[in-house]
Amino acid sequence: METLRAKPRTYGNWRKPTSPGILGLGLAPTVALLAGLVVVIFTLLVSMALAFVLMVLMCAALGPLMIRDRHGRTGMQWLSTRLAWTMAKARGRHLYRSGPIGRIPPGTCQLPGLAAKTRLLDATDAYKRPFGILHIRSLDDFTVVLQCDADGAALVDDDQVDTWVAYWGLWLSSLGSESGLAAASITVETAPDTGERLREEITTNLRTDAPELSRRVLTKVMNDYPEGAARITTRIALTYEGRSRTNGRRRSAEEMAAEIGTRLPALTSGLSMTGAGAAVPMTSAQIAAAVRVAYDPTVAVLLDRAQADQSTGLRWSEAGPFATQESWGHYRHDSAFSITWAMSDAPRGEVFATVLQRLLAPHEDILRKRVTILYRPHDPGTAARIVERDIKDARFKANQAKKASARNSVALTAAEQTALEEATGAGLLRFGMLVTATVDHIEKLDLAASAIDNLSASARLVLRRAYGAQASSFAAALPLGLVLPRHARVPQVVREAI
Repeated sequence: METLRAKPRTYGNWRKPTSPGILGLGLAPTVALLAGLVVVIFTLLVSMALAFVLMVLMCAALGPLMIRDRHGRTGMQWLSTRLAWTMAKARGRHLYRSGPIGRIPPGTCQLPGLAAKTRLLDATDAYKRPFGILHIRSLDDFTVVLQCDADGAALVDDDQVDTWVAYWGLWLSSLGSESGLAAASITVETAPDTGERLREEITTNLRTDAPELSRRVLTKVMNDYPEGAARITTRIALTYEGRSRTNGRRRSAEEMAAEIGTRLPALTSGLSMTGAGAAVPMTSAQIAAAVRVAYDPTVAVLLDRAQADQSTGLRWSEAGPFATQESWGHYRHDSAFSITWAMSDAPRGEVFATVLQRLLAPHEDILRKRVTILYRPHDPGTAARIVERDIKDARFKANQAKKASARNSVALTAAEQTALEEATGAGLLRFGMLVTATVDHIEKLDLAASAIDNLSASARLVLRRAYGAQASSFAAALPLGLVLPRHARVPQVVREAI
């Protein structure tokens, strides 16, 4: 008898949103180019010198938009980033000081940057479970954080892994139907285990009349086991809009807490079949402790000891760092140094379910590592319009080229496949990724950067260091529900058209 082995399941068919245009330009620059050419032609009838000046000005304005690097960023984006960084540094905005010497309310350590205008509230869901709700006052958004105890894929059959992935895709698809949901993020953090949880478990369960041999074995395990062990934490942040999409009414924090509390049981139960394990909402104290450790890893041991006593006593006004200093390529916060990368290109072609396994695993050259996947779901009506527009854009680019391009053909096929899946009930959402590597000495930054480069290559990802935006990228990689496009000054519609 022959044993038929199933073919490993692969995943993919994602595509990067593009704007139709000519000469590598987007829609808005293309319209500006055509309008400028018409003006130049009519100006030739009046003065050739004036027409030449207009042509030079048009080339100077549109030239940087035609230059793109390997990450797809235009010369205009690079110049604007460098100019914004220079102006912010000249005004001293790259420095942050809190506590007794800070300019914020004395004695407090509020979060810096994008997370400065936030407050943390206590609420209770429909299962009477306490949870913390984060109010981002600058945008009137509300975020709730779920903590998962992921099962892991070790010694798990491929069929079970494929089932987990299928249910995870179903859970993500359901986010598009979640009323008022603006974004979601999944943060997987790896860090050295402090050993305090194991110590607390052993000391509380050890009997006084236990045999001497058992006591010696447990004591040795308690002292030696935490050395070299890693702690992997998975958190899911869900961000809701405070304003109603139907009538635009601004809802209060109490109304949002009650509404989100009724939805949490269904959201947490839907994660049980995805391999995420038991998903429970995080309390205010747990969220504050997680953020405090991210900015100062040296307090992890103290907070674990405090949590063993069922109370950390940490308030949201004390969760921020004492001092930070942002540089062009890295970020210093209290006792640690961090570098954050942003995904500029997803894996091309088809991938297996284990494509991110090495990137998510602990690394000996990195003290703490966070991999955050950002999602922005679209409702069914918007998704239908987007997939149809993507097909038109892909056909425009394929017909524009004089010679058939394999990349344009693949993009058109992917767009048509996405439209077919959406028409049969699949969801549509945008996704990105942020990777943060934290070390305890500045000399280790280069080693950590080399490690991330190797890990991203194995994951078939193209990562770009967030130059000039290390502080905001670091905050966005935390489970705080910060949606970076909503904080940008340039509207999203304008950015997509460029």
